[in-house]
Amino acid sequence: MVHAEGVLAWLVLVALGLLDSRCQAERDCRVSSFKVQLNFDKYQYSGVWYAVAKKDPEGLFLQDNIIAEFSVHENGEMTARAMGRVRLFDNWDVCADMRGTFNETEDPAKFKMKYWGMAAYLQKGNDDHWVVATDYHTYALHYSCRALNEDGTCADSYSFVFSRDPHGLSPRAQSIVRQKQKELCLERQYRIIVHNGFCPWETMETIS
Repeated sequence: MVHAEGVLAWLVLVALGLLDSRCQAERDCRVSSFKVQLNFDKYQYSGVWYAVAKKDPEGLFLQDNIIAEFSVHENGEMTARAMGRVRLFDNWDVCADMRGTFNETEDPAKFKMKYWGMAAYLQKGNDDHWVVATDYHTYALHYSCRALNEDGTCADSYSFVFSRDPHGLSPRAQSIVRQKQKELCLERQYRIIVHNGFCPWETMETIS
């Protein structure tokens, strides 16, 4: 004989399972549906950021010890300089000094980044640089999609979690970033970025 309480519990579990499946099915993972930071202010965004986690793209890319500095010049143009460890030929670790210029689009939080210098040999084309979310003072979530699938989802993306503090984010900031990662359909695809001094920031000159 089946107890009524057991039947009720089973029905609740089934309903929750269906609800969860429905939510997953309704989630829109098309890149065109992703939201970015409203009223983005590049002047507040400027300065030094430490990458504390990232979702890797395909191919060669910065591995760890990643520090980026964004600057806005007198003409309003934003540029960036980043340093990080890159592994070449599977066994040769070097510090890459990468630079880029940002071209603005209709959305202030969406840029096209043109690499130059050494970065031009490591990265090709104009990558997206979307600022998905930031409070300017503690955290920033970056997103880039290099290639689209036929259904509008991303075939090759990368993303950085930036912090003003090299030791990481506060619990509150972590919670906000995790939610935004889900909205990008990238949850559980990030890895922690270590900062062990392999690429000393002191060797970099401030962008002028």
